[in-house]
Amino acid sequence: MADHPWFEIKELAASESSAGKKYKDVVDWFLPTPIPEQLENLEVKKCEPPLNSKVVFSGLDSSIAGTVETEFANNGYKVISNSRNHRMDEDVPLLVPEINPDHIDLIKNQKYGDGFIVTNPNCSTIGLTLSLKPLYDDFGIEEVNAVTMQAVSGAGHPRKVNLNIEDNVIPYIKGEEEKIEIEPLKIFGDINADKIDYKDFKINVLCNRVNVTDGHMESVQVKLSMPASKEDVIDSWNNFSSEPQKLKLPFAPNQPIHYFDQNDFPQPKLHRDIENGMAVSVGKFNPDKFFDYNFVVLSHNTARGAAGGAILCAELLKARGYI
Repeated sequence: MADHPWFEIKELAASESSAGKKYKDVVDWFLPTPIPEQLENLEVKKCEPPLNSKVVFSGLDSSIAGTVETEFANNGYKVISNSRNHRMDEDVPLLVPEINPDHIDLIKNQKYGDGFIVTNPNCSTIGLTLSLKPLYDDFGIEEVNAVTMQAVSGAGHPRKVNLNIEDNVIPYIKGEEEKIEIEPLKIFGDINADKIDYKDFKINVLCNRVNVTDGHMESVQVKLSMPASKEDVIDSWNNFSSEPQKLKLPFAPNQPIHYFDQNDFPQPKLHRDIENGMAVSVGKFNPDKFFDYNFVVLSHNTARGAAGGAILCAELLKARGYI
């Protein structure tokens, strides 16, 4: 957000152990770019109201995020969260701006006064649902099976998370499969009065952690509700565009889905940074022996799946007049 055209970082807040200190003295910066100059000497505040900034981006650990975000919303702050705690609250939008922009109207049902909470989904959910959205709209979906190969950056800070990932694949990520199986049903759901009616198509997911820095890859099998040729599906992906593109939101990719004919594409090393990491890539697309089709989708888990996805949500909220 350091150079964002619409938002300016005015305050940083964290735990009491960091409060009162300069950001550069407490952050464990582990990125290839330096700390933005305008932020390095900013004094960190306690993560509690009051703050001067009414728009709050939350990247808090789930052990504390729920309580802290609720407190800010109750005090009139607009909270855009990357944490899981409020994702499944019936009055909280689980927002992927290209898929369910109308869900932000759930904010009107929240009991926070002038404040609200909006969340973005699990990082793997975002890549999966973006690849499914055109197929859902054009042909309908009955069943989905997905196997994820998730980058190590999704596990947290490399100096704080002890992963035995060298020369290894870890076939378990706590709570991940359950989240990816339920979140799309809310994202594709319909607003009914003051809540979302979840969709009922079947999703089965198996998750793996692999030795890749950034970029979550998913092997997907999909059964459609109506017949579609391979060319029909490719056209559906290639022609997909939505409200963020119409509104020309700053973080919106020009083309949300990039399709590749090659059977060995996409690859994290080559394709995770397409359109600043905000687009998803699809390839290895073939008929399936048990479903209708199978394909691979790749998304940048920390750009599209986390920070960038949350910022795009905030841009849509601003364009819709909620901020």
